[in-house]
Amino acid sequence: MRAASALLALSALCSGATAQNPVPPPALIAVVIDDLGNSLPEGRSAAALPGPVACSILPHTQHSVDIAELAHAAGKEVLLHLPLESVEDIPLGPGGITLDMTEDDIKATVQDDLASIPHLVGVNNHEGSMITQHPGDMAWILETVHALGRYYYLDSYTSTYSVAYQVAREQHVPAARRNVFLDDVNTEDAVRAEWNRLIEMAKKRGFALAIGHPRPATLKVLEEELPKLAAENVTLVAPSKIVELQEKHPLPDAETVSTGMSGNGPSPQQ
Repeated sequence: MRAASALLALSALCSGATAQNPVPPPALIAVVIDDLGNSLPEGRSAAALPGPVACSILPHTQHSVDIAELAHAAGKEVLLHLPLESVEDIPLGPGGITLDMTEDDIKATVQDDLASIPHLVGVNNHEGSMITQHPGDMAWILETVHALGRYYYLDSYTSTYSVAYQVAREQHVPAARRNVFLDDVNTEDAVRAEWNRLIEMAKKRGFALAIGHPRPATLKVLEEELPKLAAENVTLVAPSKIVELQEKHPLPDAETVSTGMSGNGPSPQQ
């Protein structure tokens, strides 16, 4: 009887402690690996990452379809990595959008790019620091995205002057904006530092979105860190979940985040 009473008292004490100090809900992160399509080994490595890491694939590249099939079979979201002109005029490869194109040219190119890759659920920009500053061009792009299916749009935010997120919302395209580039500096230490910043941001804000590339340092850090998330009360989700959350909690206009929304200075222009 005494033992039973002690057990009940302990149970009540534990219940009280739990009620007073509830475990917070997990912070949510999403990760996109883009620049895929030219290398099948890179695509295989990205598709093999644990959990719903998304794969964003350049259109009309040699292995785009094969990588999309691998990613889809692994339960990962597949995105079109849409090439857009940058201020540095970096070569875009096939399927690129440039500032001198007409409305008809832009819309036809976007249609062709979307049709070139199976299993697409979203789009994010490759480069794009020039085009994403132009509301008219972005409107033509996103009108086409909206007309062709229930795609979402991720603003890779390669320029702090990007209006892509705002224009997507105006065009009724579900949208989000990335928070962290994992590998602007291509070393394991740098990637790990950005990974830690992503986790801190997610814990502070509730959710955060990162973009990385299929580089050895990035892949190694992700392979090591992704299995540790549960112990840190962090959950990896598909980018569509972050889109859903940003739809409920819209970001401020670009003018109010012109110093960079990462809290680490202006984003690099690409």
